[in-house]
Formats: sequence, C-alpha cells, structure tokens
Amino acid sequence: MTYGQIAALAGAAWAAWEVGQIAHTGPSELPWQRVVNKKGGLARGYTPGGYEAHKQDLEAEGVAVDSDYRVDIDRLLWFPPHKEQNSLPL
Repeated sequence: MTYGQIAALAGAAWAAWEVGQIAHTGPSELPWQRVVNKKGGLARGYTPGGYEAHKQDLEAEGVAVDSDYRVDIDRLLWFPPHKEQNSLPL
C-alpha cells in the first residue's frame, strides 16, 4: 500500500506525510516495510537503515527492488477487499 491509501482509509486522504511519520516512529510489529510512496519509492527514513534496510526487508519477502529503490507499484499495489481501486488515492 501507499502512505496515501492508508491516510484515506483512516479518513484523512490529505495525511500521507503523517502516515509516514507514524511509520517512522510507530509500532515496529506492524509491516511498515510494505508501505511505499505513490511512485513505489522506498522510505529514506526507514528505521533503522534507510533505503537499503527497506530494500533488504522487502527482498526478504520476495519483492524486487530496482537500483533507484523502487518497487513495481502497478503490479504490487494492494487494495483492501472492501474498497474499490478507484475509490482511494495513491
């Protein structure tokens, strides 16, 4: 998912940045490695270790990450079953 999707599901579509802050400082047991920006870009602030750690965590799950620290967002983007793809912003 993207930060924007999570913000929209929480009722604040404008709050993608805030979701990023929660990901950076929030509960570590949540699968934050699966959250990327709307272009599929990994998080510079991924803790600990930034882009490279984010890449390693995704690759450990079998997700390909390119040399620009991006995933194939068109192929990997997930939408909750109760939401239609067009109802959520990226």
